[in-house]
Amino acid sequence: MKPISIIKVPFNVGIFGILFALGAFTGCNNNGSKHETILGGGDVASEVYVAPGKYDDFYLFASGGFSGQVGVYGLPSGRLFRVIPVFSQNAENGWGYSEETKPMLQTSHGFIPWGDSHHPVLSKTDGNANGKWLFINENNTPRIARINLKTFNTDEIIEIPNSGGNHPSPYCTENTEYLVAGTRFSVPIENKDVPISSYKENFKGAISLVKVDPESGKMSVAVQIICPPFDYDKNRAGKGVSRDWTFFTCYNSEQANTMLEATASQNDKDFILAVNWKKAEEYLNAGKAKDFKVNYYHNYMDESKQTAFSEIMTSVKTLEPKDCPGMLYYMPCPKSPHGVDVNPTGEYIAAGGKLAALIPVYSYDKMIKAISGQQFDGEIEGIPVLKYDAVIAGEVQKPGLGPLHTEFDDKGYGYTSFFLTSEIVKWKIGTWEVVDRIPTYYSIGHLCIPGGDSKNPYGKYVIALNKITKDRYLPTGPEVCQSAQLIDITGEKMKLLLDFPTIGEPHYAQACPASLLTGNATKIYKLEENNHPYAVKNEKEGRVERKGNEVHIYMTMIRSHFAPDNIEGVKVGDVVYCHVTNLEQDWDVPHGFAIKGANNAELLIMPGETRTLKWEPKEAGVVPFYCSDFCSALHQEMQGYIRVSDKNSNVPVSFRLGE
Repeated sequence: MKPISIIKVPFNVGIFGILFALGAFTGCNNNGSKHETILGGGDVASEVYVAPGKYDDFYLFASGGFSGQVGVYGLPSGRLFRVIPVFSQNAENGWGYSEETKPMLQTSHGFIPWGDSHHPVLSKTDGNANGKWLFINENNTPRIARINLKTFNTDEIIEIPNSGGNHPSPYCTENTEYLVAGTRFSVPIENKDVPISSYKENFKGAISLVKVDPESGKMSVAVQIICPPFDYDKNRAGKGVSRDWTFFTCYNSEQANTMLEATASQNDKDFILAVNWKKAEEYLNAGKAKDFKVNYYHNYMDESKQTAFSEIMTSVKTLEPKDCPGMLYYMPCPKSPHGVDVNPTGEYIAAGGKLAALIPVYSYDKMIKAISGQQFDGEIEGIPVLKYDAVIAGEVQKPGLGPLHTEFDDKGYGYTSFFLTSEIVKWKIGTWEVVDRIPTYYSIGHLCIPGGDSKNPYGKYVIALNKITKDRYLPTGPEVCQSAQLIDITGEKMKLLLDFPTIGEPHYAQACPASLLTGNATKIYKLEENNHPYAVKNEKEGRVERKGNEVHIYMTMIRSHFAPDNIEGVKVGDVVYCHVTNLEQDWDVPHGFAIKGANNAELLIMPGETRTLKWEPKEAGVVPFYCSDFCSALHQEMQGYIRVSDKNSNVPVSFRLGE
């Protein structure tokens, strides 16, 4: 086997030893002479300036990390346009607080108001973004969400069973036939009370193929492949010649279960797992899969009823590699690999071994020939291990330290992020030579090129998604905002254009031309198509109804009043449901609804939309409510009152519609 250059750092070396190694390796000095072209010449500000009334060229969708949301930015300006609520409650608009949206956050563990979002992925047709949907994973409580790019709302969330952490997810195949997901943590399947020390005997890793309906986008877990108990880190589906395959990095080939920083770095190599999803589909259709009993949730928004619903799924199909020859293969990779990325033609697969001083690039053609020629170096639980020399296309030598992720431009170059040396390195496909490098500030993780994971990248920019900002922004106490950096890649040398702050931790981002989405944007919800069971289409339908200890308020809002706006007959101990419909039919005229003392959130209700706020008054008195989103010159006058009487009072239900 060809030797692999590995950086060997003793476990107790400490951070100063690592930093010393970095300086010795890169040869950088304090004046940054290695990066003299970072800013280039000319008026950099003009290259990112978007004049008032003008639009950005690209949308950038960045994960919100521990916020559980998605941030929407414009490029080249770096302006934040919107935060899309996905896996976490959002008090700004009532996501996860309103009765209509609460079901979206239901899981087999109960109602989970928080998520950890990592990897947004645009839906694709023939390997290119089609502008329909954005998918994103949730790592902590394993889930995948689908965002409708007409409305920029989350329309569906599906839980991933048998997963310890949904990290290598949800990368889509060439025509969005499937989303592919893997487990970061191997766990017992079925999960049960076993000694952790029995890791090698009782733990497994599950690879999931999530089917996507081409018309509706509806997701379903089609099948899971039960794999050896490694940690599966990242995934990319093939394209072009490799369209039937998907590739995972996996570490902890030692199958350790404690102190992985040391115990999972013993072997000289870990693996890339090549999965023939087409073959898995064939085995599934041939009846090779077994039914596995497990409960998980499928949550979806009914667009017509404007209400989310939850389904409890009770089983999933599973495949065992030993029963499915030709479906899985391991390819040796420098230890502790993180990213794996496929170039636009689908021929080359670049990996990022965090502890390696090189970037290995695999050849799809050589992989197929190695499989055909059975050039194996043993097997792991029935999965053949291909010989490194038989599958490697080339190695990018001495590019930096801590290679993580690679994306590709439209001119035949790869761009790789280096966490330890805080830089992006540009290298040429085929010759594997480093042609340029630029520092990032600081400790870059992912990077993004518009279309950089597609068959036809748009190029123009690379965006660095950095873990640390330190001195880049005004201080804001112990925590400094997360950051991204916009870098021009149109010339021979990369050039830094802009720093801009981001929400949460931007693990990954995807960008596409604005023109792909703007023509299909939803501007209003048509009242005549609102089939919400509690909608009121005009003010005359406004009313208040008592049903036992429940009080249902059917309310409308329009510039600049509510109907009804004076309500009596509510009692302490009642459960009050405020069903509020925005009657506006004009773009960008949402209204807010907030009640004094409500212990959940406000509602932000779009034109033609109905939302419900649940409220339980605790004491007698008169409680005001109001519009919390500025809507007109008479916004302050948009208010009302609810009279709350004692529990045993005889005050009848009454209301005022404003006639």
